Amino acid sequence: MTRVAAVDCGTNSIRLLVADCDPATGELVELDRRMTIVRLGQGVDRTGRLAPEALERTFAACREYAAVIKEHGAERLRFVATSASRDAENRDEFVRGVMDILGVEPEVITGDQEAEFSFTGATKELTGRDDLTRPYLVVDIGGGSTEFVVGDDHVRAARSVDIGCVRMTERHLVHDGKVTDPPTEEQVAAIRADIEAALDLAERTVPLREAHTLVGLAGSVTTVSAIALELPEYDSAAIHHSRISRDRVREITEWLLRSTHAERAAVGAMHPGRVDVIAAGALVLLSIMERIGAQEVVVSEHDILDGIAWSVA
Repeated sequence: MTRVAAVDCGTNSIRLLVADCDPATGELVELDRRMTIVRLGQGVDRTGRLAPEALERTFAACREYAAVIKEHGAERLRFVATSASRDAENRDEFVRGVMDILGVEPEVITGDQEAEFSFTGATKELTGRDDLTRPYLVVDIGGGSTEFVVGDDHVRAARSVDIGCVRMTERHLVHDGKVTDPPTEEQVAAIRADIEAALDLAERTVPLREAHTLVGLAGSVTTVSAIALELPEYDSAAIHHSRISRDRVREITEWLLRSTHAERAAVGAMHPGRVDVIAAGALVLLSIMERIGAQEVVVSEHDILDGIAWSVA
């Protein structure tokens, strides 16, 4: 076993996994897994820059994670940064801050690399299951981008497109600095148009409709699952490998799109940082299921973070 630490810094959240990994057996023993909503991508779609307050929130989380990594005595650390820090003009400021705190340079990976990590993390433990037929389509709905990966044991095709729960919310649902609550029909139609255009783009290189099993990753998907399962609070074990029908996803998405901030915030399993962006994230998931004709989504709590850990081990 090799003790490793993996950090995934996305547009909406930053996450840490400390685990013992055995590449020979495929066993991953989780020691610590945590997530902090930092909204690093705040305003990036509009300004092209990382906001000072967003950077400070992210650095505060890094300081917390540095203590956890030291406590567990991880031998190796890999820090991967995704969509927001790819797009920002002042990403050097972000890189310097992370190096000062954690001692490693954040790797601003490409969308294709992001997809590879997501696929490995999500599917490594599905090997041998006879109730899920391959090929898989792994969909990782992030804050700024969504990754599509089709594969069997290995990736066959992958594509990252710029639709995510934060990007869609900021682009279409924010008016005078506030999120429209609930959104208008016109705003929802504008989000749908962006999603459909992005799906057209993804289908140019990824055979989305050839997949037999849809595997959904990240906070928008896991939150939809928590709502579908009517969990009183977020329960990772109950959510992991849950199977949610398209009809249930549609029902939840429609409710989220007509609900108020207070109604969404009252959901026991809802992270406070997702209240304003979950409706857009759910709409991305529903649109994908409708496009490919998926009757259900298999929800995975293991994702890019686990893929990063395997790459280190």
